[in-house]
Amino acid sequence: MRLGLGLTALLAAAAVSLTTGCSTLAYYGQAVSGHLDLVQRARPVPDWLADPATPAPLRERLALSQQMRDFAIAELALPDNRSYRRYADLGREAVVWNVVAAPELSLTLKTWCFPVVGCVGYRGSFKRAPADATAAELRAQGYETHVYGVPAYSTLGKTDWLGGDPLLNTFINWSEPDLAALIFHELAHQVVYVDDDTEFNESYATAVERLGRARWLERRGDVPATQAQEAARERREGYRDDFRLLTRRTREALQDLYASDLPDADKRQRKALLLDVLRADHAALKAGAWGGYTGYDRWMAGVNNAQLAVQAAYDAQVPAFERLFEREGRDFTRFHRAVRDIAALPKDRRRATLAALAEGRDPSAAGSAPTPALAPSPRSP
Repeated sequence: MRLGLGLTALLAAAAVSLTTGCSTLAYYGQAVSGHLDLVQRARPVPDWLADPATPAPLRERLALSQQMRDFAIAELALPDNRSYRRYADLGREAVVWNVVAAPELSLTLKTWCFPVVGCVGYRGSFKRAPADATAAELRAQGYETHVYGVPAYSTLGKTDWLGGDPLLNTFINWSEPDLAALIFHELAHQVVYVDDDTEFNESYATAVERLGRARWLERRGDVPATQAQEAARERREGYRDDFRLLTRRTREALQDLYASDLPDADKRQRKALLLDVLRADHAALKAGAWGGYTGYDRWMAGVNNAQLAVQAAYDAQVPAFERLFEREGRDFTRFHRAVRDIAALPKDRRRATLAALAEGRDPSAAGSAPTPALAPSPRSP
């Protein structure tokens, strides 16, 4: 999972009033210092490529990243700016650590509100210890929590004057498809971002990453992968699809349970059974079709409402955006424009429009007036 801070640290800190509490000021302070450290470490990619001390594998990955960056502009209609034209080695495994939290009997994420970007369903820190401390405080209040490292985050294009969002050691050595997907995902946040709607923002960016990755691999057909590399990629995709299916099924069952009129004690008992089923199904996949693959073991070991809820932010509305992409003739410029139109709707109409698209219905039937961008258009050349 890649959900990042999603806030422009410097601008947010500047917006904090003098009456803000000490703990909040400390939080913004770490955001400012953490981001400035990242900016100061970053150097233009051409400098790294020209430096004889740059290891050959890193030089190769950086060169590939610039091909992806150019592709994002030319083929995916993503921003042409300074983001991902610089590289920094942070000397750690994650750029930030996020805390997410949900009540014991709900899949609704707790939200935090910030200047500039509004309210989001996570709180990030440039160091692990403060994130763990926040999670402990929330658990004491009765929340279920999850802390996870984030390899990249977006400043929504607001820090282009500082060099934009850099490439980082936390993801530069990922597989080619995953590296491309991450760059496309984070750039999508610079195209459309809605205050107080994490699910919309992340589902849209996830749709862009999947559609963009597919097009990148299609265009790269002249650079054949080895049989082993292709087989490994297909296996990973299969594991992801199985995992998404398992967790979606569990989320739906839990949502029905939490919305029921059963007493809380009964809900707790049935919740435990549903999570046991999820873990058993995962174990069966590992022993069978996955051939012992352990990539999701750690996630499953502590599975709770917070983990399931934040995962939904990535997946819940992706089918709607994919249908919208088809409706817009698989043209990314038209697609982004249509997404902006939906983003401008009030939240309830936005959700109704996406629900209609996901089900193949006319969005106007969901109570939202159709916009020109939602009209069917011919496939672009």
